[in-house]
Amino acid sequence: MTGLVLSSADLDPRRRRILYRCWHRGIREMDLILGQFAEAEIATLSEVELDELELIMAEEDNDLIKWINGAEPVPERHQTPMFTRVAAIRPDFSPVK
Repeated sequence: MTGLVLSSADLDPRRRRILYRCWHRGIREMDLILGQFAEAEIATLSEVELDELELIMAEEDNDLIKWINGAEPVPERHQTPMFTRVAAIRPDFSPVK
């Protein structure tokens, strides 16, 4: 999967915005990680979980990718169940056919 599959038509404005921002990060690796996470989870996340996801999304892509792939330790502020869920995503890097 290399792009948005979930329709945002049934999502509230906040969830649509988060879904869009997850797929349009700046570096493709983070698009795939956050985008696929959002597609799988966005519809069922609570308001508190959305807040946590937005805090993660506020970080620089280069920092996030280092924390997710283990190149640098995850800062204490992100040692949360939400970050663990996001970091567990293993993107499908298959080319578009």
